[in-house]
Amino acid sequence: MRDELEELTVAERVARRPAEQLHAETRTTPGGAGQVAGRAVLLVPQRKLGIDETVLPVDYQRIMDVVRRADTPVMVKQVCGELEMSKEPARSKLNRLAERGWLRKLADGKFTTTL
Repeated sequence: MRDELEELTVAERVARRPAEQLHAETRTTPGGAGQVAGRAVLLVPQRKLGIDETVLPVDYQRIMDVVRRADTPVMVKQVCGELEMSKEPARSKLNRLAERGWLRKLADGKFTTTL
Protein backbone atom coordinates (compact mmCIF):
# COMPACT_ATOMS: atom_id res chain seq x y z
CA MET A 1 0.00 0.00 0.00
CA ARG A 2 2.79 2.39 0.92
CA ASP A 3 4.65 1.66 -2.33
CA GLU A 4 1.51 2.38 -4.36
CA LEU A 5 1.00 5.68 -2.59
CA GLU A 6 4.62 6.64 -3.23
CA GLU A 7 4.29 5.72 -6.92
CA LEU A 8 1.13 7.80 -7.24
CA THR A 9 2.84 10.78 -5.61
CA VAL A 10 5.76 10.55 -8.03
CA ALA A 11 3.40 10.13 -11.00
CA GLU A 12 1.45 13.21 -9.92
CA ARG A 13 4.64 15.29 -9.72
CA VAL A 14 5.73 14.11 -13.16
CA ALA A 15 2.31 14.90 -14.61
CA ARG A 16 2.38 18.45 -13.19
CA ARG A 17 5.78 19.40 -14.63
CA PRO A 18 4.67 20.15 -18.22
CA ALA A 19 1.82 22.32 -16.97
CA GLU A 20 4.14 24.22 -14.61
CA GLN A 21 6.71 24.73 -17.37
CA LEU A 22 4.03 25.98 -19.76
CA HIS A 23 2.75 28.37 -17.10
CA ALA A 24 6.28 29.68 -16.46
CA GLU A 25 6.88 30.20 -20.19
CA THR A 26 3.68 32.18 -20.66
CA ARG A 27 4.47 34.38 -17.64
CA THR A 28 7.84 35.45 -19.01
CA THR A 29 7.37 36.58 -22.58
CA PRO A 30 10.66 37.31 -24.36
CA GLY A 31 11.65 40.31 -26.41
CA GLY A 32 10.57 43.06 -24.07
CA ALA A 33 6.91 42.09 -24.19
CA GLY A 34 4.49 41.89 -21.31
CA GLN A 35 0.81 41.22 -20.91
CA VAL A 36 -2.00 43.62 -20.18
CA ALA A 37 -5.55 42.29 -20.01
CA GLY A 38 -4.32 39.02 -21.49
CA ARG A 39 -2.79 40.69 -24.55
CA ALA A 40 0.89 40.99 -25.38
CA VAL A 41 2.22 44.54 -25.30
CA LEU A 42 5.72 45.89 -25.92
CA LEU A 43 7.45 47.19 -22.82
CA VAL A 44 9.71 49.21 -25.12
CA PRO A 45 7.46 50.76 -27.76
CA GLN A 46 8.57 51.92 -31.19
CA ARG A 47 9.76 55.50 -31.02
CA LYS A 48 7.28 57.86 -32.65
CA LEU A 49 6.88 61.60 -32.90
CA GLY A 50 5.47 62.99 -29.67
CA ILE A 51 6.53 60.06 -27.47
CA ASP A 52 9.18 60.79 -24.86
CA GLU A 53 11.39 58.53 -22.79
CA THR A 54 9.03 58.50 -19.82
CA VAL A 55 7.06 55.70 -21.54
CA LEU A 56 10.11 53.43 -21.19
CA PRO A 57 10.68 51.18 -18.17
CA VAL A 58 13.06 52.70 -15.59
CA ASP A 59 16.08 50.55 -16.57
CA TYR A 60 15.74 51.71 -20.17
CA GLN A 61 15.41 55.35 -19.09
CA ARG A 62 18.64 55.00 -17.10
CA ILE A 63 20.41 53.54 -20.14
CA MET A 64 19.12 56.37 -22.33
CA ASP A 65 20.47 58.87 -19.78
CA VAL A 66 23.95 57.28 -19.83
CA VAL A 67 24.08 57.29 -23.64
CA ARG A 68 22.77 60.87 -23.87
CA ARG A 69 25.32 62.21 -21.35
CA ALA A 70 28.27 60.61 -23.16
CA ASP A 71 30.38 62.86 -25.39
CA THR A 72 30.92 60.04 -27.88
CA PRO A 73 29.06 56.83 -28.80
CA VAL A 74 29.17 54.30 -25.95
CA MET A 75 30.13 50.67 -25.71
CA VAL A 76 28.12 48.12 -23.74
CA LYS A 77 30.80 47.90 -21.05
CA GLN A 78 30.57 51.66 -20.42
CA VAL A 79 26.86 51.35 -19.70
CA CYS A 80 27.54 48.30 -17.50
CA GLY A 81 30.14 50.20 -15.51
CA GLU A 82 28.00 53.22 -14.91
CA LEU A 83 24.80 51.35 -14.04
CA GLU A 84 26.44 48.36 -12.31
CA MET A 85 24.59 46.05 -14.69
CA SER A 86 25.72 42.70 -16.12
CA LYS A 87 26.91 42.67 -19.71
CA GLU A 88 24.23 40.49 -21.33
CA PRO A 89 21.18 42.31 -19.91
CA ALA A 90 22.76 45.64 -20.86
CA ARG A 91 23.54 44.47 -24.39
CA SER A 92 20.02 43.13 -24.81
CA LYS A 93 18.43 46.37 -23.62
CA LEU A 94 20.69 48.55 -25.77
CA ASN A 95 19.90 46.44 -28.83
CA ARG A 96 16.18 46.57 -28.07
CA LEU A 97 16.34 50.38 -27.78
CA ALA A 98 18.13 50.50 -31.14
CA GLU A 99 15.65 48.13 -32.79
CA ARG A 100 12.74 50.28 -31.61
CA GLY A 101 14.31 53.55 -32.79
CA TRP A 102 15.36 55.06 -29.46
CA LEU A 103 19.09 54.64 -30.10
CA ARG A 104 21.31 54.18 -33.11
CA LYS A 105 23.70 51.23 -33.22
CA LEU A 106 26.83 51.99 -35.19
CA ALA A 107 28.77 49.50 -37.32
CA ASP A 108 31.43 49.20 -34.61
CA GLY A 109 28.79 48.09 -32.06
CA LYS A 110 28.66 51.38 -30.16
CA PHE A 111 25.42 53.20 -29.39
CA THR A 112 24.41 56.84 -29.71
CA THR A 113 21.26 58.91 -29.36
CA THR A 114 22.01 60.79 -32.57
CA LEU A 115 19.70 59.39 -35.21
